[in-house]
Amino acid sequence: MTQSTEKNDFIRSIIREDLATGKHEQVLTRFPPEPNGFLHIGHVKSICLNFGVAAEFGGACNLRFDDTNPTAEKQDFVDGIKQDVQWLGFDWAGQVRYASGYFDQLYAWAVQLIEQGDAYVDLQSIDEIRTNRGSFNQAGTPSPYRDSSIEENLARFFDMKDGKYADGGAVLRAKIDMAHPNMNMRDPVIYRVMHAHHHQTADAWCIYPMYDFAHPLSDAIEGITHSLCTLEFEDHRPFYDWVIDKIGFERPPRQYEFSRLNIDHTLTSKRKLKRLVEMGAVSGWDDPRMPTIAGMRRRGYTPEGLRDFCERIGVTKSDGLVDYRMLEFSVRKSLEDSTARGMAVLRPLKVSITNFDEAVAQFAQLKNPKTVAEFDGEVLWLVQPKHPTLPMGERRIPFTKTIYIDKTDFEVTPPEGYKRLSPENPEIRLRNSYVLKVDEYKTDESGQVVELIASIDEKTLGNNPEGRKVKGVIHWVSATHGVPAQVRLYEHLLLKDDEITDTTAVPDAADADSAWIYQHLNPNSLTVCQAVIEPDLAKAKSGERFQFERESYFIADAVEHSEATPVFNQIVGLKDSFKPE
Repeated sequence: MTQSTEKNDFIRSIIREDLATGKHEQVLTRFPPEPNGFLHIGHVKSICLNFGVAAEFGGACNLRFDDTNPTAEKQDFVDGIKQDVQWLGFDWAGQVRYASGYFDQLYAWAVQLIEQGDAYVDLQSIDEIRTNRGSFNQAGTPSPYRDSSIEENLARFFDMKDGKYADGGAVLRAKIDMAHPNMNMRDPVIYRVMHAHHHQTADAWCIYPMYDFAHPLSDAIEGITHSLCTLEFEDHRPFYDWVIDKIGFERPPRQYEFSRLNIDHTLTSKRKLKRLVEMGAVSGWDDPRMPTIAGMRRRGYTPEGLRDFCERIGVTKSDGLVDYRMLEFSVRKSLEDSTARGMAVLRPLKVSITNFDEAVAQFAQLKNPKTVAEFDGEVLWLVQPKHPTLPMGERRIPFTKTIYIDKTDFEVTPPEGYKRLSPENPEIRLRNSYVLKVDEYKTDESGQVVELIASIDEKTLGNNPEGRKVKGVIHWVSATHGVPAQVRLYEHLLLKDDEITDTTAVPDAADADSAWIYQHLNPNSLTVCQAVIEPDLAKAKSGERFQFERESYFIADAVEHSEATPVFNQIVGLKDSFKPE
């Protein structure tokens, strides 16, 4: 058994004590997603915890789909969730499990509850049941069917199973206490009629168990030792224990709750994420702005970065709000020593080099082993490592008489502290190349700078100029050999609450979720740049990550990128002021 001395949260303390006292010989956890959507960043924390503690203590973790609502579930979600778990670096014990695989046994236990007098069939409408449930300040009203005989309840339940009731025509309820202070204990529904096709059981059933009934019994069937849930299930634990107790198990499972993951600017409501997709506010579940695992994977986040983030935030029983920059820090940390470099100009500004031919013709006379180059009469091909320290091979960078630099690297009237090109500071180093001097700039009718006329110091290829100090280094791309590319920049999908005003536009919305989303959406969450990249970047494979020098980390889009039409998504910036504790 492997135990961690570094991680000492309350769940691991419980597990250590249970193993030390012999309560359990081996840890068995489970990750139980409902296949009614794609997993998001909140699920990453649960995945890392359930699979992580099982591995730390020499145990195992099951993957079990709690598939009890066929009207909301799809096989696509099942397949996507399995892919997400494996992409994060985890594997489950044995075969994938489904609550639907236990339907026969769950049905038998429901019959047992009826025979014990612990459940009854209610023929009230759903609205009547909801109304008669009462409130936190008022006890519920017992159903007129609550005291039906066992024989009557069995007959009605069998009729439910045989399809003799329409959807909503009957439910099976646990018989507990309609005055219980916990609303979840006021005779909760445990089975309902649903004439719906199921992705696993097809049309074998027209009644389906409720999640709160199927979940504890599925845990018991599998022999789960530690059933780990987020805090919103704390009020459901009394019913979890009631079901386990009424059915009777020699070694019952135990539920433990931990705080869910809340990150600023981030939706962790599966319902609202679904509305985002339905509204067309994003391109789909895998839109790189989405906090789904599919979206983060397409964005370029690494599994190592997500696992590191979950380790840093830890496990507690108190809710809090995590700074999004902590997630970015972990992702950036995983990219620093694993990504090749490249140059891309996102906002191109043309630069014409007037002395290119005569200056470049002298490159062979320069003695600098750090710069390898060859001149073919039109292009000076610079050979540079793909990574400054790691053996990733080399890249060939074309340097030509016309290049592009970023528009932000030249200012006619620079702000205070500006250290790039301006009329007062006309010289700068081109990365991996020469020192460039701006001799003239041209503007269009609106006064915007459209071209720089410049020259290069022929002695500065890989060397410092003599007698003067040049401040600053900028990136560049050949205007004639660079490749056009679409580069997508991202901001947070949601505004902060304090950024929302009474004048924030809210289009007509079909429901409250849509209105909330429209109000909170950041209109600048996506910026598409028509960029120019160095040729080797265009050859990237889909899903390959790079550091665009002086810009950000980027990934070749998994869906739309090709060598003919390169598309790159911004992963995360190069640096941030955030400092982890």
